[in-house]
Amino acid sequence: MKTNDTKLVVPSSILTAWQEIVDTLAEVFRVPAALVMILNDPDIEVLISSRSEGNPYTPGSKEHLWDSGLYCERVIKTRDRLLIPDALADPEWESNPDVKLNMVSYLGLPVMMPDGRPFGTICVLDNKKNEYSSVFEKLLSKFRDFIQWDIEILYVNKELGDENRRLIDYLRELQTLRGMISICASCKSVLDDQGNWHPIEEYLIRHPEAKFSHGLCPRCMNKLYPGMSEE
Repeated sequence: MKTNDTKLVVPSSILTAWQEIVDTLAEVFRVPAALVMILNDPDIEVLISSRSEGNPYTPGSKEHLWDSGLYCERVIKTRDRLLIPDALADPEWESNPDVKLNMVSYLGLPVMMPDGRPFGTICVLDNKKNEYSSVFEKLLSKFRDFIQWDIEILYVNKELGDENRRLIDYLRELQTLRGMISICASCKSVLDDQGNWHPIEEYLIRHPEAKFSHGLCPRCMNKLYPGMSEE
């Protein structure tokens, strides 16, 4: 479990769910790194890091935040979206610390506590110029909302105390049951409740609450296991 300067405890079950989020982001965006950062004032810490090839960020690593020039510093200070398509072509960002890790493009959003204080950021980074389409921005925003929903539950849980934990656990269980869907383990397309398969980025924009179970869509079943689809 992790805490930040607000002393909010994030249990391992939620950290596991957030790991799925950043792994999905890195895969769909096709970038080396997707992160959830946590503010441990005066530092910023990598809370969750995608398990993607070429990712230079490791969970637990910290940097001093204030006056650091980090992308995340701007996001937390402004509490607003930050898009840097190519830091090497931008005099304001060409010398920022992440460039040393060859992370030259960035898209990030603030993750906020219910009381208005910053929890941290959610972001994606690439080792090449990346404009990040409006579809990707919407997808990142939906995942940020999902994380903030978890944080809100934890915050209320902390405020109410042990006697009301069953109520909060029940609310989270309802959220999980409401959002359970199937995702193809091969091509990552998603099955809707009408039996149709859709690209994951299209589905997630419309259904940010979704949680996944894995299977294979008919096309991938036929490709990977010829003959078995008929059975």
